[in-house]
Amino acid sequence: MLRIIGIDPGYAIVGIGVVDYIGNKFRTLEYGAITTPAGMPTVDRLKKIYDELTMYIDKYRPDAVAVEELFFNSNQKTAINVAQARGVILVALRNNDVPVYEYTPLQVKQSVTGYGRAQKAQIQQMVKTLLGLNVVPKPDDAADALALAICHAHSNKMNNLLGLNGVR
Repeated sequence: MLRIIGIDPGYAIVGIGVVDYIGNKFRTLEYGAITTPAGMPTVDRLKKIYDELTMYIDKYRPDAVAVEELFFNSNQKTAINVAQARGVILVALRNNDVPVYEYTPLQVKQSVTGYGRAQKAQIQQMVKTLLGLNVVPKPDDAADALALAICHAHSNKMNNLLGLNGVR
């Protein structure tokens, strides 16, 4: 069994998805989001992300965490805030000695749908199907986090088959 936490980094919303991967089957343990209100000072928002992520790590003791790599958009302020939040996430993971694996949006799309240009709705439907859920996970950030966990499970399985354990 492999316990994986998927994390979709954000500043206002950090998507979280926790799954167990046993053989070729997934068991969803929890999904949701860490949210920070717009009026909260930056340092307090970052601390909230750190503290709540640490609670997830303590609760689930994952074997691996899959984090989405950042891609930059045209809004510089948003990009800087998300980058700060992602840094806090990485520090929380390192402080808790959790193995971290990073995946690009393209890698996640290919792993979950088989198509690197899949639309958000296609990814969400595949997450629902692969995890045997009754509904598409909400918020969207939680569905993205679960997709990251699925991507890592598939990547880890392939690495084991190829004898590339620990390579990401």
